[in-house]
Amino acid sequence: MIAILNALAALLTIGFGLFGFLAPAHTAQALDLAPTNSTMGLSEMRASVGGLFVITGLAVLWLNNPVAYMMLGVVYAGAALGRFVSVALDNPPLLKALTFGGIELVLALWLILANMNKAT
Repeated sequence: MIAILNALAALLTIGFGLFGFLAPAHTAQALDLAPTNSTMGLSEMRASVGGLFVITGLAVLWLNNPVAYMMLGVVYAGAALGRFVSVALDNPPLLKALTFGGIELVLALWLILANMNKAT
């Protein structure tokens, strides 16, 4: 069961990344990011919200190791931390920020806790 849920988390990561990679303008709009007079924002979306997640998810599946899955959890923990700090300091749209942060937190907790004992 752990292996199946780990693989689903990695596939979900790839799916999230594909949105940023293949549809950066749509992703930017969903995240309330506004374009400027340059296309550098689209480049950033493809890189940090897209390709980074696609390759990380693929690498975790390829490595298929509890440490890799646990580190993917650490990545999600960092995202959740940033999201919740933003809720406290930036006043983003609360429901959207808590939804994204909640998903990141659940993935972080699962990936870290389910793989911690197997990683040692």
